[in-house]
Amino acid sequence: MKRSFRFVVALAVASVLQLSAADVPNVVILYADDMGVADVSYGNAEAKIQTPNLDRLAAQGMRFTDGHSSSGICTPSRFALLTGQHHWRRFHGIVGAFGGTVFEDDDFTIAKMFQSRGYNTGAFGKWHLGWDFDAVRREGRKAGDPDPEAYDWTKSFPDGPLDQGFDYYWGDGTINFPPYCWIENDRFVTIPTLPVIKSEPLAGAGSFRPGPMADSWNPYDILPTITNKTVEWLEKQSADKPFFAYLAFNSPHYPIVPNEEFHGKSRAGYYGDFVIETDAQVGKVLDALDKTGVADNTIVIFTADNGAETAAFDRLKEFDQWSSGGFRGVKRDIYEGGHRVPFIVRWPAQVEAGAVSEEVVSQVDFAATFAKLVGHALSEGEAIDSYNLLPVLKGENYKKPLRTATVQNTNAGKYALRQGDWVLVDAASGASKKEGKHYLEYFGLSDFGKDRDGLLFNLKNDPRQSRDLSGEYPEKVEQMRALLKRYVGGERCAPLPH
Repeated sequence: MKRSFRFVVALAVASVLQLSAADVPNVVILYADDMGVADVSYGNAEAKIQTPNLDRLAAQGMRFTDGHSSSGICTPSRFALLTGQHHWRRFHGIVGAFGGTVFEDDDFTIAKMFQSRGYNTGAFGKWHLGWDFDAVRREGRKAGDPDPEAYDWTKSFPDGPLDQGFDYYWGDGTINFPPYCWIENDRFVTIPTLPVIKSEPLAGAGSFRPGPMADSWNPYDILPTITNKTVEWLEKQSADKPFFAYLAFNSPHYPIVPNEEFHGKSRAGYYGDFVIETDAQVGKVLDALDKTGVADNTIVIFTADNGAETAAFDRLKEFDQWSSGGFRGVKRDIYEGGHRVPFIVRWPAQVEAGAVSEEVVSQVDFAATFAKLVGHALSEGEAIDSYNLLPVLKGENYKKPLRTATVQNTNAGKYALRQGDWVLVDAASGASKKEGKHYLEYFGLSDFGKDRDGLLFNLKNDPRQSRDLSGEYPEKVEQMRALLKRYVGGERCAPLPH
């Protein structure tokens, strides 16, 4: 894929407006994978999973109690974070093994924007937004062929991070999808020669899709290696030029593979141990920023692509630990637990330490926020669902609530709309899969059945979404449904840029 002419022109115009590190902040996004809103300890000594580095980040910045990913699954949320537009405007599902890019040629991304303003940009870890693997597939072989001989691993392949505004990439693509190897920029660093991989990890649960694997590939190496590569890159940055780093952890996504030194560190099994190892990697990045002297003028964001995997039900039963905290639902759900995630922003130069915000915010909001910071005037077609968070972060006066409404979605045709304290689940249930008996009984919840055409909840009074109020407030249902239909029908969620 080639960049569109429109964006090439934009780059040329912006080149005369490039900013120095003294003018703008650096930005680091640390993106966890399948992590529940209650998997961070936030200084609670009783928490079964202790996360001292994330606690430190929150104590030094602002913690959002009502922060959301766009989707209850990974690829869509990543797309929304990078583009400032909700995934459901284009697709709903994930990119499969050897899948193509979800981006179009002229898509706006925050990385392209940063790049055009003179930032060095680096992406590390899980991409899961597609590449053009057909570029390395041998003639006569079918797409997605798991045979290593079906590909010429010496060739470069486009449509990855470099085409979306990143100067540099290092990662493994997606930990449980082939090819299992290291990728640097648009080339394979390690060559897959083996046809399959063992289906079970050595520590926790999870499995791997069959496919080509490099002989040296080890799932336990992924988390520490991508962090070390990020730290190396950060330490090479010039003090005169701003940078944007996007580190997408493979954790605590399945397969659960905490390294041995972290075994038994939590009271929530190997999953909890994997979260603690993730926290340790966050600490490495924070230490690198301190070491290089740029921490004060660096925005560090920690959040996750969606809530915890359905194995959270088993942890509740075995360890009495619930990743979604006070909320109903897990990954894939449009109940709160599917998309309400850890959401921390630290910016010592501007954000009050220890601040806590109850404002409803979404990862799509990063785009408008960063655009305002670097002086990029968003066009009407860019970041159409993104709100500028700077007034919230800086403690300024602004019209509350910030967002008119927020759409949540995982599967096609099944949406939720948040407006103030109210949530409309425009479906018979907010659960993607059947909710277990133990879980329902533990929290005193009911299965709403299959006959309702919508559910209405007041989160202020009922954060667990246990009582459907649709029958008591039919006018509220219709008003919210009408707004949802306008959004899904094409209306932008954010106000026009000005």
